[in-house]
Amino acid sequence: MDTKIQHGYLVLADISGYTSFVAATELEHAHDILTELLELVLGQLTPTLTLSKLEGDAVFVYAPEARLPRGETVLELVEATYVAFRDRQEAIRRRTTCQCNACRSIPALDLKFIVHHGDFIAQRVAGIHELVGSDVNLIHRLSKNHVAEATGWRAYAMFTKAGLAHMGLRPEGMHEQTEAYEHLGQVQTYSLDLRARYAALVDARRVVVAPEDAHNVLTTDVPAPMAEVWSLLNEPRNREEWEGIHIVPVSKVGGRTGAGARSHCMHGDNVSMVETVLDWRPFDYFTVEQNSRGIPGMIINITYKLTQTPTGTRTERRERWMGSGFGPLYKFLCYWMDVIFGIKKGFEQRLKQLAAQADKPETGG
Repeated sequence: MDTKIQHGYLVLADISGYTSFVAATELEHAHDILTELLELVLGQLTPTLTLSKLEGDAVFVYAPEARLPRGETVLELVEATYVAFRDRQEAIRRRTTCQCNACRSIPALDLKFIVHHGDFIAQRVAGIHELVGSDVNLIHRLSKNHVAEATGWRAYAMFTKAGLAHMGLRPEGMHEQTEAYEHLGQVQTYSLDLRARYAALVDARRVVVAPEDAHNVLTTDVPAPMAEVWSLLNEPRNREEWEGIHIVPVSKVGGRTGAGARSHCMHGDNVSMVETVLDWRPFDYFTVEQNSRGIPGMIINITYKLTQTPTGTRTERRERWMGSGFGPLYKFLCYWMDVIFGIKKGFEQRLKQLAAQADKPETGG
């Protein structure tokens, strides 16, 4: 039995309306629908997070904090999973011609998340792998809360105070509420309306540098899950390692990263630029605009596109110089920069090295 105490994120994804859905519908069809949705949730959350247990209508996963040093990735993973859930739910509804109660009741299902950060022990007894600890007990007790009663929300992401503190976030528009449990006391929670977030993501403007429009494309395959690669690409400390840029966040939108967020970037001592997020779609792609302060008219749009592969994540960095008529010059400069300095090879090597470092098991107790 492994009794080493670990510190990290605990996430419980729970399908809302499960009990009434099963009770009021045909069991065979209900089982097939719920199995497909649970498999989708599981596939979205792992392997970035590790499965602890399937609990009927819920998926319980975790990750040592060292695996996700960029805490905001946890929030983005929750939201990306919800978007995938809603899209699949709608796809199931559209493709079926069955008029049974189960198929007609698909829209009644929804998804909620509980996110906490704390201590736990991963143990294996009689071949069964399980997490234990008071923080594990807490997150399960939090699944029975009063958020829906207070807000009317059908789908939400609830974060404990400890969870938000380790993520380093406080998004705007969160519903604050205190829950109380016997033997555990009072727990301060902060919740987001996932249905409203889904609508905002669907309506948001898309800005993408297409491969055929790019003046330079860097591609590498990284042996790590998409969410971990996303974190590597966006954590300021990681960018200093693989890109050689010192990042100073200037402003966020609604207390989090998204379209409109700005950073000040330094290349060495003499070259500086302002980087603005134009489009933000975890964990699919994001697009930024880099406006150099030292070179007038040097405005470059860069899209990072992530694609899941059998062995990890394919990462494309697509660059386009937006200055009129300068595209061919930029393409020429990129070619010779690669010949002289090995830019493409360095991009690939540094990302893989960072991914390997992030994948090392947590030490200490």
